Amino acid sequence: MHSAATPGLTFRDATDADVDALVVLIESAYRGDASRAGWTTEADILEGQRTDPEGVLKVIKSTDSRLLTVERDGLVVACCQLEHRGDHAYFGMFAVSPTLQGEGLGKIVIAEAERQARAAWGISEMHMTVISVREDLIAWYERRGYRRTGQMSPFPYGDERFGIPRRADLQFELLVKKLG
Repeated sequence: MHSAATPGLTFRDATDADVDALVVLIESAYRGDASRAGWTTEADILEGQRTDPEGVLKVIKSTDSRLLTVERDGLVVACCQLEHRGDHAYFGMFAVSPTLQGEGLGKIVIAEAERQARAAWGISEMHMTVISVREDLIAWYERRGYRRTGQMSPFPYGDERFGIPRRADLQFELLVKKLG
C-alpha cells in the first residue's frame, strides 16, 4: 500500500520470504554494536538475540496476528506486529532501521499500524509492553498518546530467546492508547 502521506514507503504483510530480512532488521535495531547507530538500542541492558527466525515466522503464520512490513525502494526498513486480542490489538516487534531512526519513520509506522488495526478489527485500544527501564522509549510512546498503566509483568529471565539480561531489575510495563 502506498499513500500520499508516506511517499516512497510500501506497507504490506510479511511473508515467509521476509523472515531473514526481518530478523536482521529487528536485531540491528536493538542488539549489538549496529544498534548503537540508532536510539532504540537495548545493548546496554540485554545481550544475545532479540528474536529468531522461528519467532518471526510464528507471528507471520498466526491467524490473529500480522507482521506489517515497511519497504523503501525495495528494502525492508521497518516492521511491527499487530495482534488481535478481543477488544484491543497488541503492538509489538517494532523495529526501524537504526540508520533511519530520528527521521520520523517510526511515527509514520505506528500511525499506520493504529489505522490498520482499527480498520481490520474495529478495535478502539492498542496495548504494548515496554521494558520499564527504557524511559526514553516510553517517553517517545507517551508523545504518541500511549499512557503508562503501572501494570508490570516479569521479564523472562533464563529464556535466552529473549536475550541475556545485563541487570536484575528488568520487567515489562503495559502501555495503552485509546484509538479515535
